[in-house]
Amino acid sequence: MSWCGEFYFFCVASLKHFTLVTLEKNDQHLAVAKIQEYLDKGQNVPLNIAVTGETGVGKSTFVNAIRGIDNKDEKAAPTGCVETTMKVTPYPHPNYPNYLKMVEFKKFDFFIIISADRFRENDVKLAKEIQKMEKKFYFVRSKIDDNIRNEERGQREFNEERTLTQIRDNCIQGLQDLRLQSPQVFLVSSVDLTLYDFPLLVETLKEELPELKKEAFLLAMPNISVDMIKEKKKAFKAKVKYFAILSAGVGAVPVPGVSAAVDTTLLVSVVTKYVLGFGLDIPSLKRMANYSVKVTPELLLRLLVQFSSLTALLAAEEGTRFIPIIGIPVSMGLSFAFTYSSLNMILDTLADDAEKVFTRVCS
Repeated sequence: MSWCGEFYFFCVASLKHFTLVTLEKNDQHLAVAKIQEYLDKGQNVPLNIAVTGETGVGKSTFVNAIRGIDNKDEKAAPTGCVETTMKVTPYPHPNYPNYLKMVEFKKFDFFIIISADRFRENDVKLAKEIQKMEKKFYFVRSKIDDNIRNEERGQREFNEERTLTQIRDNCIQGLQDLRLQSPQVFLVSSVDLTLYDFPLLVETLKEELPELKKEAFLLAMPNISVDMIKEKKKAFKAKVKYFAILSAGVGAVPVPGVSAAVDTTLLVSVVTKYVLGFGLDIPSLKRMANYSVKVTPELLLRLLVQFSSLTALLAAEEGTRFIPIIGIPVSMGLSFAFTYSSLNMILDTLADDAEKVFTRVCS
């Protein structure tokens, strides 16, 4: 079953329990708390990534880079010219604490083995142990920007593509000499993830992860291309109809104010996910651009007022709920239309903003 299918059944089960609790307690605040609990529970998919390598190869810098934070950030893994990480240490993603973390060896989803020059016998031994566990591993050659800069200074006729090919071939040959068959090596600069092989590494990891964890990985990655932003938008858009179904079900509850309160909570929660996924939150943008979004009910209302049709839908939903016989079905339909249209419009706006920010930073 796909993650969309599982999310649909999660919404249906949540809706049944929510309706029973709301009707029994007739408590608007309880209803809002329950819907928030369901939204949080439905989107917590853990993704455990192991990053390993010898002293000074750039493990911590790489961990910080894929979490989208600077080495100076208070949540950053410590970096330095000597070994700063001597044991397995958890480094949760700042926006997705359940997405990227270090855990016990067998619980990792995949392993990234890093070297700043050539891979050694211990790296190959680890790779073979990982193979025995039927886990995936990937070799990353770090600090490529340093190599390119040094080669350019030292060569009269410098060719970047030729140098990259030489580095890659040298790494692959070294691994083959240590009796590792068909190794794949990704050349990476943790200073600029848009360069060299990092986009290819992300695409490879995403394709080889289990279906349910692909979205977790995609949303946790910093934006490295406009195409990635479009992929994130597609992933978000695939769930919009299920949130709308959840909203429609709540619209059937004949308790005044519950549907509007729940819809606001749902929109704030979902749109916050959009903001974090697109990297439009303040911590992600403070070093890149003077632009950020903090999602509040007041902000949502200001956004929705811009779309007069949505405001009319919201008012109509509340007005029709108590019409005999046809009131509840009509209210459910209006609630679905309001949430579906609202999320799609806001998603389009935020995705466009994310592309503009990325283009501005890269220009």
